[in-house]
Amino acid sequence: MSPQRRSARFWSGAVTAALALTFLGTGQASAADVNNAQNAGFESGLGNWTCSASSGTTVSSPVHSGSAALKATPAAQDSAQCSQTVAVRPGSTYSLSAWVQGGYAFLGVTGTGTTDVSTWTPDSSSWKQLSTSFTTGSSTTSVTVYTHGWYGQAAYYADDVSVYGPDGGGGGSGGGPTVPAAPGGLTVSGTTSSSVSLAWNTVSGATGYNVYRDGTKVTAVTGTSATVTGLAAATSYSFQVTATNSAGESAKSGAVTGTTAGSGGGGGGGGTLPRHAVTGYWQNFNNGAKVQKISDVPSQYDIIAVAFADATTTPGAVTFNLDSAGLGGYTVDQFKADIKAKQAAGKKVIVSVGGQNGTVSVSDSTSATNFANSVYSLMQTYGFDGVDIDLENGLNATYMSQALRSLSAKAGSSLVITMAPQTIDMQSTSGSYFQTALNIKDILTVVNMQYYNSGSMLGCDGKVYSQGSVDFLTALACIQLEGGLAPSQVGLGLPASTSAAGSGYVSPTVVNNALDCLAKGTNCGSFKPSKTYPDLRGAMTWSTNWDASAGGSWSGSVGAHVHALP
Repeated sequence: MSPQRRSARFWSGAVTAALALTFLGTGQASAADVNNAQNAGFESGLGNWTCSASSGTTVSSPVHSGSAALKATPAAQDSAQCSQTVAVRPGSTYSLSAWVQGGYAFLGVTGTGTTDVSTWTPDSSSWKQLSTSFTTGSSTTSVTVYTHGWYGQAAYYADDVSVYGPDGGGGGSGGGPTVPAAPGGLTVSGTTSSSVSLAWNTVSGATGYNVYRDGTKVTAVTGTSATVTGLAAATSYSFQVTATNSAGESAKSGAVTGTTAGSGGGGGGGGTLPRHAVTGYWQNFNNGAKVQKISDVPSQYDIIAVAFADATTTPGAVTFNLDSAGLGGYTVDQFKADIKAKQAAGKKVIVSVGGQNGTVSVSDSTSATNFANSVYSLMQTYGFDGVDIDLENGLNATYMSQALRSLSAKAGSSLVITMAPQTIDMQSTSGSYFQTALNIKDILTVVNMQYYNSGSMLGCDGKVYSQGSVDFLTALACIQLEGGLAPSQVGLGLPASTSAAGSGYVSPTVVNNALDCLAKGTNCGSFKPSKTYPDLRGAMTWSTNWDASAGGSWSGSVGAHVHALP
C-alpha cells in the first residue's frame, strides 16, 4: 500500500491450475518404492537439474536437510523454473513433494500421460512442504518435474524433492519414507465463539497432518496450522495432531485445550464504528499527492490509517517518525491534537505497519512480543486507536496472530485492527494472511483487500476475472465472505485516482455498484453472489492525499454511498 506499490504479474492459467488443485491421497508404501528424483537434495550442485535464464544456484543456507539447497531468483520476464527429467514406470502412482521457503513457490509435473498436476504456496519465512501425487499413462516412461517462483517476486528455496513410487530405473536417490514422528509444539493460536485455531511444529518427512478433537479426527491439512470450526460457544475442547506420509500415521501429539469465546459473531474489535465504514490511508510523506494534516482529512473517512510505522533494529519492533519537514512544518503536538479532534468527532486513527518497503518481521515469540509492546507504546504516545497490517513481503500467521492477541490484551476491546492484503494473499484460506485474519476473527475489525496492482485472479466461482471490473471486486470479495470472515469484516480497497497506483483504478461508480451487488444484490455484473451481505463493512482507498489531489471525488462519491447502505 504505497504510492508506488510493486505491480505483480499474474499468469491466470498457472494460478487457476494451482488454486483449482485437488490434493490426492496416496496408498500404503511398497517395499519396492523409491525416490526416483536424482540429486534430490542438491548436494551435487545443479547436477541433473536445468534452470531457466541461469536463475538457479545452490546455497549452504538455508537448507532443509543435508548441506545444500536450491536458490532460484525470478526476473520480470522469468519465473525461475528448475526442472529434471525423471524415469518412471508406466501405469503407476507417484507421490511428488518438495520443501520450499522464501518467495512464491510452485511444484509440479508435466508429461505424465494422464493429468499433469501442480501445487504452490505464497511467501513462507520457514520451510514448508508442498505435496501432491500423479499417475503415469500406460506408455509413460519419464516425466518432467519442476519448481518455479513468480515473475519479479522474491527468490525461493527448494530442497529434498521426492518423486516417490515404483522404481523407474533411472537410478534415483532411493530410500522410502518411514512413519514420521509425532508433532511437537502444539498450541492454540486463536479462538472465536465457534472455532479454535491451532499451530504446531513441522515434522521431518511428513506430507500431511491429521487434527483430532476429543479423540475424533476432524480435519486433515498439509501445513502446520488448522482452524477447527462448528464449535459451541464458551466450551472447552481437547486437541491433538498426528503427522502422516505414505508410510503411515504417527502417534498423537500431546493434547492442548482450546476454549471458545462466550458470544458469537466476528468483528468484535474496534469499539464503536458505523455499521458501514470508510477507511483512508494518510501519507506521512510527500510524494506528489496533496500534503495534508490529519485535520484536513474529510469527515467521510471513519478510519484514518497513518502510513507508515518504521521498523527498528529490534526484531518485530516498530516506531513512528512524523515527517514534519516534508509535511510543511507539521509538528508532533499538532499531529497529536488533530488525532484527538478526529476521535472527538467519532473517527478512529490507527498506525499502519508495512507498505511496499516495510520489512517488519514477526517470526517468533520474542519478535511477536516486541511488536505488541512497540505498537502499544505508539498508541499511548500518539493516541492511536489501533494498528493496520499491510505487510506486502509476507507474514507468519502463527506469530502475527500471537502479537495481535497480545496487543489486544493490553489495549482492550476498543482496539481497532485492520488488514490490507494483496489479492494473491486472499485466494485461499491456507494462505498466511487469510489464516491470520481467521485466527484473530474475534478481535479483527476489517480486512480491506487491495483490488489493484494485481491482474486477473480467481473468483469464488472458480472463474478468472480481470482487474478493473465490478465482477473482479464482487467475485474476489466472495472468497473472503465464504471463507470464514464476517461480512462486517470485509471492505473493498481501491485507489483514489489513476496516480495512486500502477493499475486497478476504477471510477467511484464501479466501486458503488460492487458495494450494491454484495450488500443488496443489485448493480451486479456477470457474477452475482448466491446471497447478499447487508452487513458488508464498506470500502478503503489509497490515499486521502490522492483523493484530495483529485478534488475529493472518491470520498465524496464512495463515502456517501457507503454510509447510505442499509
